[in-house]
Amino acid sequence: MAGHSKWKNIRDRKGAQDAKKGKVFSRVLKEITVAVKTGGGPDPETNPRLRAALLNARSMNMPKDIIERAIKRASGEECANLLEVTFEGYGPGGVAIFIECTTDNNTRTVGNLRSYFGKHGGSLGKDGCLQFVFDRKAVFTLPVAAIDEDDFTLQMIDASADDVEFDRENDTITVTSAVENFGKVQRKFEELKLETTESSLQRIPNDFKQLDAETFQSVMKLIEKIEDDDDVQKVYHNIEYSDELAKALE
Repeated sequence: MAGHSKWKNIRDRKGAQDAKKGKVFSRVLKEITVAVKTGGGPDPETNPRLRAALLNARSMNMPKDIIERAIKRASGEECANLLEVTFEGYGPGGVAIFIECTTDNNTRTVGNLRSYFGKHGGSLGKDGCLQFVFDRKAVFTLPVAAIDEDDFTLQMIDASADDVEFDRENDTITVTSAVENFGKVQRKFEELKLETTESSLQRIPNDFKQLDAETFQSVMKLIEKIEDDDDVQKVYHNIEYSDELAKALE
């Protein structure tokens, strides 16, 4: 099955930035809230989206009492106006940028994002302008451990996974499937008694942009500004990562 390293969106760097800014817990708690509100209630056994959010929370060592309070709070009136919204736009060099937000004030969120794009050489586009650039997929990551590569890959194919990538250098496995097969793949992990370190729905680019170092740095300034907004949950782009761009980050 083909690898897909180039769409990883510089995950390690993004994760380090989020942790430094103290926003990981906030974003996961928002995801738990929305999962309860829109995904089928507070029972993770019948709510796959909540189950994925809880797995991510536990992988970050989030205290159990905080998780339980978030689930309880999600059914309260104070969360009634929390909305999931998405935005699409282009950064310097024509880079496609897809943004997922959770907000209680859409007007504020739109205004902020339009300002970020305008000040950093980009433009906020119309809904659907990137519909052919990104595919929505279920993505699971787990440690390699003592897993037999061939056997595991066959097991995942049997569970309707689309792609399996072993990254021996970073000791991780990434499994990708269609969104509708999220539950089937997750149940296969449970059957195999394997715990994922992350389970989520992501937007995977199918068209990539090659950039020079200067343009790349300009785009990353825009992305960092977007990620710093409290309403923003996830940001995706279609930059084709390379060793040259890695050096530009040093």
